[in-house]
Amino acid sequence: VQLQASGGGLKQPGESLKLSCVWSGNVDYHSIAWFRQAPGKEREAVSCVSCADRSTWYDTSVKDRFTIVRDDARHTVFLQMNTLKSEDTAVYSCAAGYPILSTVRTSAGYRYWGQGTQVTVSS
Repeated sequence: VQLQASGGGLKQPGESLKLSCVWSGNVDYHSIAWFRQAPGKEREAVSCVSCADRSTWYDTSVKDRFTIVRDDARHTVFLQMNTLKSEDTAVYSCAAGYPILSTVRTSAGYRYWGQGTQVTVSS
């Protein structure tokens, strides 16, 4: 399984951006998640689709602003990011795996990782 994230860029606060994570290989029953890591901070989970209980999950910091969509026909998971804030600035990475409920938000829950794409929100 290989994952490739793209779509990052420079945006102003309040603008929108759409990230894509394209996979190759079989992830039919995998959860797919987006993580981000800001400078000087630890990597944190942002959102997950087809999570451990087959649900969709968002971190409270992005809930109601970000939307994750999985398109199996296109082998792609999208992260639509609206109303961007400066604190959304980070390197965003996608990951696939079989997390259990207690590991959905942790790096340990995911086996396969794509390279990151930089998102910068600044006026």
